[in-house]
Order: sequence, then structure tokens, then C-alpha cells
Amino acid sequence: MNKKILVLYGGLSEEREVSIGSGKAIAKSLKRNGFIVKTFDFKGKLEKILEDFTPDVVFIALHGKYGEDGTVQGALEIANVPYTGSDVLASAICMNKLITKQLLTAQKIETANYYPIKKKEKILFKEIAHYLRSNKLVVKPVDQGSTIGISIVNDEKTFKKGLDKAFSFSDTVIVEEFLEGKEITVSIIGNGNNIKALPIIEIVPENEFYDYESKYIPGMSRHIIPARIPKNVYDKAKRNAILIYEEFGLRDFARIDFIVANNIPFALEANTIPGFTETSLVPDAAKADGITFDNLTAYIVKEVLKRSK
Repeated sequence: MNKKILVLYGGLSEEREVSIGSGKAIAKSLKRNGFIVKTFDFKGKLEKILEDFTPDVVFIALHGKYGEDGTVQGALEIANVPYTGSDVLASAICMNKLITKQLLTAQKIETANYYPIKKKEKILFKEIAHYLRSNKLVVKPVDQGSTIGISIVNDEKTFKKGLDKAFSFSDTVIVEEFLEGKEITVSIIGNGNNIKALPIIEIVPENEFYDYESKYIPGMSRHIIPARIPKNVYDKAKRNAILIYEEFGLRDFARIDFIVANNIPFALEANTIPGFTETSLVPDAAKADGITFDNLTAYIVKEVLKRSK
């Protein structure tokens, strides 16, 4: 275990604090596994740390913009340094909610009805509510994670406020019908012929939906394993999650989120670098499958080392 691992965390996105938590937990785990570990708070420049430390693998724990959108992956590709997680294209696809929606539709995977809006486009709430056949809508920026910039709206006033909020983060906004149902998530690990879906988690938030506060403030949500859904729905969610993982070209690990409404798992999004503390969703699902946090981090690094050969 004399391999050198550089853990990238922090970063420049709205998810910086969450990323710091993930990075520190990963670094501690990798040290317990016997790797030589160095952490680096990414501020946009990588050349010097790569030259000084010469890592065998970079473990990317950067959430949000520049970490999940293919940017840092591209920099590491140019530097010819192996890294954890999905490649440039898959990362960029999953970070963009509009492209994700279009691909889900092309694969005939159920997803909430949606409508994209550009920044200068003028549209009324009643028009989009009629188009989506729903008087309760979700407004979200096209390229943010951790539910940042998301609003639930039900009239002209809240719709305009939601658009202003979402447009403060992105130039394109996605408006979706609001689906009442159980929030579940399917964690996937592995590559090639060894792709595995971990036990499905049902998320019970204290707030109206699984927002930023519910995700990261202790006590604001509960994880129920396995999810309390019918077996046929459970099996379909697993199948669809694996299909998304394979068709989107994801690697090493990811998390696919769903809403179960009317016993149909509607795919929401694919997270290529989900939260990664010992109580985060992916490690929680792994624990339910008998995989410890330390085993999980070591497994991911070993997958990269196999690939880099």
C-alpha cells in the first residue's frame, strides 16, 4: 500500500463546505488503509501539487462546479494522472440537468415532465403549468448540485421568485412538474462486468423535499434501508439505475436519485461525485451491504489503479 493518493477537496463551488467534509473523511480512511495520502484544497491550479507530490491516483472529492462537471477531470487527463470517478464527458453530461433529461427520455426511462427556460425568455406560470399539466412546479438551475437554487412554486409570484433565484446560478433553468412520492436513491459501484447496485435507501426529509438543509444538517432527514416500496418497484429502480450508469458511461461509483410516484420510479438525476462522509448516502448503502467505509474507499482506488495499468 505504498501508493500515493492526492485527495482533492474544497473547491470554488457553492458546495465547498460539503466537499471539505467529504475530502477529510476520505483522506482519513485512505490513511487507515495504508496509503500515502495528501489533501489539497483546490482553488483552480493543480500543476505544482501534481509535480511536487506525483500521485499515483487523485481521489476527487470536489462537489459541484469545476469538480463534477468534467473541468478538473480534463485537467487531470492532460496531466496524464489517473483519477477516481467518471471521465470528462460523463461528468459533464450528468452535471447538466437538461442533457440528463434528454438522455433519460431517449432511453425511455420515466422522468418528471420538464420545460427548459433561457434567461431572456419570457413565460408565465399559467402557461408552463398548463404545458406540464401541474399547478405545483419545481424550478432548478441547470448545472448545480445539492439542490442549490431549487424552489417549489405554485403561482405567478413564487414562480418569478424561483426563476430569479435559479437564474442567479445558471443561464438556463429547468422547470419540472412536482411529483408527490417517496424519495429513494440507488448507489452503484464497479466497472465493466462488475457493476453492482447497493441496497436502495428511502430518504425521509423533515422539510417539504430533500433540500440542502435536509441533506447536510444532522437530524433533518432519515435514511431507511431498504426502501419501503413494492418489490417490483424496487427491482425496476435498480435496473434503471444500472442502465443509467452504463449508458451514461459512469465509472467507479455514483448515485442515481428517484421519486416513486404511483408505484413508478421517476429518475431525477445522476450524481457522479456524491457526498462521501461515513454517514453519507453511498457509504450508508455500502454499509447495509456489508462494505465498510474503509473497504469502500480502498475499492475505489484499486479500481482506478487497475484501469491505469
